[in-house]
Amino acid sequence: MWGVIFSFLEGRRVTDLLASLMGLSIAISSGTAKSAGLYVMDGLHISEFWMPAFIGAFAFPLLSLLGWLMTRLPQPTEADKALRTERVTLDGCARRSLFKSFMPVLVLLFGANLFITVLQDIKEDFLVKILDVEAAGLSSWAFAKVDAVVTLIILFIFSLLSMVRSNVKALCLLLALVTCGTATLGLVAYHYDTLRLSPIVWLFVQSLSLYTVYLSFQTLFFERFIACFKIKGNVGFFIITLDFIGYTGTVAVLVVKEFFSPDINWLDFYNLMAGCAGLVCSVAFVLAGVYIVSRYRRERRLQDTYRPLRGAGANSSMPRGLAADVV
Repeated sequence: MWGVIFSFLEGRRVTDLLASLMGLSIAISSGTAKSAGLYVMDGLHISEFWMPAFIGAFAFPLLSLLGWLMTRLPQPTEADKALRTERVTLDGCARRSLFKSFMPVLVLLFGANLFITVLQDIKEDFLVKILDVEAAGLSSWAFAKVDAVVTLIILFIFSLLSMVRSNVKALCLLLALVTCGTATLGLVAYHYDTLRLSPIVWLFVQSLSLYTVYLSFQTLFFERFIACFKIKGNVGFFIITLDFIGYTGTVAVLVVKEFFSPDINWLDFYNLMAGCAGLVCSVAFVLAGVYIVSRYRRERRLQDTYRPLRGAGANSSMPRGLAADVV
């Protein structure tokens, strides 16, 4: 669903801002949904079985209205296409060709996002068990308050990144940002007993680090990636692939957990995953940054070398295949 929604927003000069606003709904809605669910059950005394239907009855009309409004958005202008590359639908052959062309960096990013998606799903789905809310003394609206602060911070960071016109610089800054996020996850996990963070501070650090990484790839990164390398494609392909790999990983982890360790300490389990994810993802993002910068420089050198030959037509000595790659 996210890939379909994003197809209405991509390829515009203001995509960064629109995508940031859309993406932050994931962050703020997570805590709000938990708080609303607890309030409906504890405050309105609606059963656990009927709680989702009660909340959904209010959400569905709003979802339908906003979905219709998105179909009324104007199409990207020529100026948008010149700055961000025209977006086209990919068939199976085009998807395979695109993946082969950028396979080293995509394997790194898809693999890292597998860890991030699994970790986020575990945190979101089992947060009440990880924190033991009753023992921690947190109110039902604590989740919403933490996610609201996290949302404002990420919105500020993304708004600054949207002002960077150079696509390759934006990609490097995003990779530096997500590397800091995953490094923080690993640091907190490996020093959990030493740091002795309060539950609310721990939740804030986890939410800020995870959402910064997750939303960077769900919103800004591949939008700039396509524009940087003038790729004939669309962001939906990358996002849907990320989600497919990530959610498959979540299902696999939960299946293994149910069969081999049904009774676990959720906090220890989460910290173990966070430590591994922090280490692996930090290395993957650094390597991805090195690849992107080196490839961008190589393609720029090729463009500078063969630019005088572009207008030479059939008399050009430039190899046809290389000419197509450069263009």
